[in-house]
Amino acid sequence: MVVSTRSITPSPDRSPATPATPPVPWFLWAVVLASTSVIIGLLWDISWHRTIGRDRFLTPAHIAIYLGGLVAGLSCGWLALQTTFGRNDAARAAREGGIGVWGFRGSLGGWICIWGTFAMLTSAPFDNWWHGAYGLDVKILSPPHVLLGLGMIGIEIGAMIMVLAYQNRFAPAYSGPRSIVSQPSGRAHERVLVWMFIYTAGIALLMGATLCMEYIGFPNAWHNALFAQICAGAFPVLLAAVARAGRLRWSATAIAGVYTGITLLMMWILQLSPATAKLAPIYNPVTHMVPPPFPMLFFVPAIGFDLLVRRFEGRSDWLLAVILGVMFVAVTCTLHWLFAKFLISPAARNIVFGANQWDYNSRLGPWRYEFWDLDLDKSRNWSPALYARGIGIALGLGILSTRLGLGWGRWMSRVLR
Repeated sequence: MVVSTRSITPSPDRSPATPATPPVPWFLWAVVLASTSVIIGLLWDISWHRTIGRDRFLTPAHIAIYLGGLVAGLSCGWLALQTTFGRNDAARAAREGGIGVWGFRGSLGGWICIWGTFAMLTSAPFDNWWHGAYGLDVKILSPPHVLLGLGMIGIEIGAMIMVLAYQNRFAPAYSGPRSIVSQPSGRAHERVLVWMFIYTAGIALLMGATLCMEYIGFPNAWHNALFAQICAGAFPVLLAAVARAGRLRWSATAIAGVYTGITLLMMWILQLSPATAKLAPIYNPVTHMVPPPFPMLFFVPAIGFDLLVRRFEGRSDWLLAVILGVMFVAVTCTLHWLFAKFLISPAARNIVFGANQWDYNSRLGPWRYEFWDLDLDKSRNWSPALYARGIGIALGLGILSTRLGLGWGRWMSRVLR
């Protein structure tokens, strides 16, 4: 497989020979819509399981998830057929620079989307069999859910790569304090491509946070070293990559804003929807859809990524990875340590910060307002030494994750197909 990675750094002032930016093609809108449908359906489905229990297969949430998969797979499949067999100049050009799979030609992002669709469709009968064989559950990371999750990640990453290729081909690179979206008119399509990339990358960040929700989503878990380790291993890779490959001055901050905004909207909207549990035992008789927990504050360390990646461009990526990794862990741990105390306090028990976040089968008690899984010694007392050891592991994970992200971002900035 060959991916075109020619470096392009077009000047903000176009020469007469530079081709005009074409309209945003319909299949990019299709994969962005599919990406949105998948993540909205996923958050809705988790809320459905936590509120109502396991229901029939064709719930609205499941329809949203699998509709997104089908839209992505069908649109990218059509694009691969058009690229392989098309006879016009555009098809021939795409065929020459495309990627071959089983004799067909297509874009890198398109093939990732197609793989994601097949994984999602395979997971559906697997999930039904799993529940029939092992009983009902509301775990996020059961084996069929892992396969479904990998397929959904394929849709999100594929959509991001497809938009990225068009951004790299038609939108000027960031060059100084004025990013493309702040420049004069005449580049509407370019601005759309830039924001489409930011949006799809933000959904990818949200997907990662959703899959980790069971372990780090609730503020009760923000006072243990495991929270720091999962965050450090999972999120700097995308923040660093987007900070380097994005066309905005604040690209990493913007994708953190997308993650925060969608999470808050889903949290506020779902709380307004009446619902009751249908699967015993019911220990907590909920009356409304259980919302996702309040989003993590990734936009704060994301600001540091945007400032430092540009500031240290041209220097050693390992040096930058150490600086960013340490910064991410220090800011994330400190900020969430303090904010968690507020979120589990009486002051946060309202619709703004997410009231009634507990499942229908939760035995309510004082544990809701306590911190979980603290780093305890043999006497069952909190151990600063154990916590510090865990933070040391988190620092190593943060540095490695950031270094991978910087390398990924450098590759992403050159992808054209």
